[in-house]
Amino acid sequence: MQLTETRLGHAVHALTEILPLAYPADASLSRYFRQNHELGQKDRAFVAETVFAVLRRKRLLEHLAVPETGPRHLILAHLAKLQGLSLRELEPVLKPGEADWLKQVKAVSTDDLPLAIQADFPDWLVESLAARFSADEILTLARGMLQPAPLDLRVNTVLAGRDEVLAILARDGIAASATPYSPVGVRLKEKPAINRHPLFLSGKIEVQDEGSQLLGYLLAPRRGEMVADFCAGAGGKTLLLGALMHSQGRLYAFDVSEKRLKQLKPRLKRSGLSNLHPQLIANENDIKIKRLAGKLDRVLVDAPCSGLGTLRRNPDLKWRQKPQDIEELTQKQAAILTAAARLVKTGGRLVYATCSILAEENEHIVEAFLAAHPEFEFRAASEVLAQQHIPLDTGKYFKLAPHVHGTDGFFAAVLERKG
Repeated sequence: MQLTETRLGHAVHALTEILPLAYPADASLSRYFRQNHELGQKDRAFVAETVFAVLRRKRLLEHLAVPETGPRHLILAHLAKLQGLSLRELEPVLKPGEADWLKQVKAVSTDDLPLAIQADFPDWLVESLAARFSADEILTLARGMLQPAPLDLRVNTVLAGRDEVLAILARDGIAASATPYSPVGVRLKEKPAINRHPLFLSGKIEVQDEGSQLLGYLLAPRRGEMVADFCAGAGGKTLLLGALMHSQGRLYAFDVSEKRLKQLKPRLKRSGLSNLHPQLIANENDIKIKRLAGKLDRVLVDAPCSGLGTLRRNPDLKWRQKPQDIEELTQKQAAILTAAARLVKTGGRLVYATCSILAEENEHIVEAFLAAHPEFEFRAASEVLAQQHIPLDTGKYFKLAPHVHGTDGFFAAVLERKG
């Protein structure tokens, strides 16, 4: 894609708006595009790709660009050093003195850098991971997080089969294949505007990462059961649970955000499900929750978390999250898990999940919960998946990572109330 002053200027302005990191980068970028609606598709693609590339490698680029670490310099350092554009290619957009500075940037060695700079992680995150992983393992994980995420779809089995969906996509010239683990997943080779495709509009497919799909198979709800998605959000996992239940039984979608539950409404309408009941709650101890105490067969807690498993899609999260945020989140996670557990009846199943890579949000929460609730016992995730004919063994906990499984980073624990 040709580099022009206009494209570079827009990328610099967009990054300038995003870099205070007060808001999610994708929301800030969407706002920028709305304000600059004259931008064409290729211009938008350049701006988005460039901004997210800089956010992914911000730590390294700041090191390379010193002493010039403003948005324009970070973008130029990315284009010259990481994207490999020559000075001749960059010359038409350079200001006086920038060519000499870029020569220095290109000459900086990236060997023997501190681990946090190589990994493009903040220091606190490296320190947290170092308690469990070697430097090589941290670097491998970090490099996996730097790769762009594929576009995964979930087939809505209430309305279609995976083979049917793959055949329609092939007919329409969209390269796709079955996901390796999820029985209802489809992975696209590229990223077409799938939300305009008849398959999407008719409710036969939803956009959902394969790792997120697998959480539904850990809960494994059956026809006719009473089930809850305790932190439903916009309902991606809830819709999968409804399909696994063959639209029979009763499925609650609880959330504290009216806005998120409103986003579920059009998806629910498309899905063909009749057993899903969205419920707005004030907090985890809402009266609507208390009325269901001890009555539910299965409860999914996809807890609010740091989101650090989704860095392929949301690289700004690693710069926006702080240790004190993690501390606040872990208190919330423990409270939500305790409240959700009250709903589970004897013999019922509780799945605690996050899209985090931190033990503080994952194993530590589960271990503390089990110590305080002897009425629950642990069930190995690999055993549950094997029952669903899913050949994936990540040990007793369910753990996914981009560089190993090609999914976002996920964690889950399967807990059951003793009979």
